[in-house]
This record gives sequence, structure tokens and C-alpha cells, in this order.
Amino acid sequence: MELGTVMGVWAHPDDETYLAAGLFAHAAEHGSRVVDVTATRGEGGSMDEERWPPETMGEVRELELVRSLALLGVTEHYWLELPDVDMQSPLPEVGAARVRNLMEKISPDTVLTFGPDGMTGHEGHKSVGRWATEAFQEVAPTGAKLYYATQTPEFPQEWLPKLEPFNIFLPGTPPTTPRVELSICFVLDERGLERKVNAIQQHASQIEGLLHVFGEEGFRRFMAEEYYRLAQVKAPSGLLQ
Repeated sequence: MELGTVMGVWAHPDDETYLAAGLFAHAAEHGSRVVDVTATRGEGGSMDEERWPPETMGEVRELELVRSLALLGVTEHYWLELPDVDMQSPLPEVGAARVRNLMEKISPDTVLTFGPDGMTGHEGHKSVGRWATEAFQEVAPTGAKLYYATQTPEFPQEWLPKLEPFNIFLPGTPPTTPRVELSICFVLDERGLERKVNAIQQHASQIEGLLHVFGEEGFRRFMAEEYYRLAQVKAPSGLLQ
């Protein structure tokens, strides 16, 4: 799979690990430039305020992301330096110009991000997905491809009942795409899956509950495939296909 220069645009530390760790690692290992962009440090995401005090949460999650990306072979990362907000609040619009500037600088062949659904329905996810889409339309190079993260129709049937206690997916999410309509269906091999599991385990402040609910085998299946639908292709003269 040839992705060229890859740019991922996300809201929080660990978004990329769940949705794109396999693709990131594969691309990096095969010589592609991989650039990860994260809007916030996820300081609002404490699962246990005694163990993970909110005042230190941003620093904790920053270090978790650094360790995770290192395991994936990703050496370029940018923060948008935005404050974390609750699920119902969009991120500050200053982030739009920052994404545009980075995309113009990086000139990616492949952009991975959230679609208008934000994958989970969280407004911060929707913000970064919209910014990435607008930036793609304005400054991505000719031939670049924009992909939105999605799931298969089987995903909610199997996983949503187990995820219900965590309030990860708001009503109407996740988005689903039939397998025959997927543009990217990346199935991790055993080595890639092991690397992805190790990477997500670096996000210790976020995953303990999931590991408990899924069990080790279930968690590995949960992480074993990554899905994207093609949203746009940049045509000459800024036209979109």
C-alpha cells in the first residue's frame, strides 16, 4: 500500500493509535514520511482523578503519546496547542489556520482524519475533521487523497454493548461503511498487531477499563483492523473529485 507522505489530524492523544497505528507504522517502515498532528493534550480525559489528577493530566498524556509514537516509528509530531474541552463543545477556531499552515508546509499525499461524524460524535473530533477537510481543499497538492475514519457494519453489533459504560460513542455513531465500499481496509499482521497493542498500552491513563471489559483476546481483535473511506481527491487547479 503506497500512501506517500502521510498526515494524520486528530483531537486527542491516542486517537491516532486506535484508528491509524497500523497504517502509520507500515508507512514509516516502508520509507514514507509520517506526520501526526494532535489538537489538544487531552487534559480533560482523566478516568480516575485520584490516580490521574486533572491538573497533571495534560503532561501525563503528552508523555504517553510520545512513547506510543516512538514505538510506531513516527518521528514527526505537532501539537495545535488547544485546550481540551468536553464532548459537547467544539474546539477553538484558531486551530483551523494552524492545520492549514501545517498542511501547506507538509504537502501530504494522504490525509487521515475524522469525517463530519467525528467517529464518536464528539464535537472536538468534528472540529479537527472539518479543519483538515478545509485545509485539504485549499492547500493539498494535486493528486492528494483525503480519507475519513470509519467502521464496518459489524463493529457496532459486536462492540457497542461492551463500550456502553464508557460513553465513547454518542447516539448515531460510529459511522459505518460496507467492506466492499471501503477505500482502506488495513488488516494488521501478527507483528503489526503486537506493535499496535504495545503502542496503545502506553496510554495507560486511558485504557484500563477497556482492557478489563474486553479481555486480552477481545482487545486484540478490537485493534486488529483499520478502516477508511475516500472522501476527496485533489484534482488539478484545486478542483475536487
